[in-house]
Amino acid sequence: MNALARHRYHRAAPVVLVLLLLGLIAGIAAAVSTASSAEATTATADDVTEGQKLFAANCASCHGLDAQGTDGVAPSLVGVGAAAVDFQVGTGRMPMQASGPQAIAKRPQFSAEEISQLAAYVASLGAGPAVPTAEQVDPELGDAANGMELFRTNCAMCHGSVGGGGALTQGKYAPNLWETTPTHIYEAMLVGPQSMPVFNDANIDPEGKRDIIAFLKAQDEGSPGGLRLGAIGPVAEGMWGWLVALGLIIASTVWIGARSS
Repeated sequence: MNALARHRYHRAAPVVLVLLLLGLIAGIAAAVSTASSAEATTATADDVTEGQKLFAANCASCHGLDAQGTDGVAPSLVGVGAAAVDFQVGTGRMPMQASGPQAIAKRPQFSAEEISQLAAYVASLGAGPAVPTAEQVDPELGDAANGMELFRTNCAMCHGSVGGGGALTQGKYAPNLWETTPTHIYEAMLVGPQSMPVFNDANIDPEGKRDIIAFLKAQDEGSPGGLRLGAIGPVAEGMWGWLVALGLIIASTVWIGARSS
């Protein structure tokens, strides 16, 4: 009988049971946490309703009551997703202050809650990119070195080598990115506002986008070489080099001429 009991109940059985119980508890906790997070980020029917009211009062005059757009005035918003609305309205570019080559960033005219409601309404019209999560845009989780390579391959030709911005054609420009929030940087890559191309996950994956954010935020720490020289890369540095060199040449020429006379 004792041999049979030992066969049925192995000495490791209590440990295995404890581990299984801990795993079950952890799984339940993770499921509850995920559900809570999803509930916090998912728009409600009330958000969509309030967003529709805000849209009718502030956006429909250009984009149309059904958000289908108006020829020659404003594009359709069906399928642009919540990320596009959060970027355009959150940066103050929309509503536009005046017509021009491109929308200018300014102080937002809506509160964070109203922006979320507008985004919820537009997102309800058709599938599109969602607003990124806090984890997706956290620069502390990114690799700034990899972000530098990605940025200089895909972005530096317009925004400059360290995100200082630059001029484009026909009165357009690539804005300075140093003051742009991580969320808005990520959203801009997702939706490609104005002259900017879209960088979907096939071009730059979510980790790569976060790495780019980490690189840009690293620029806030200042230039390791001292003066930024306009932060437009080797052009400014070369110009300063030429100015210093020419100044020395001119000064030497004047000094030699004065000595010879």
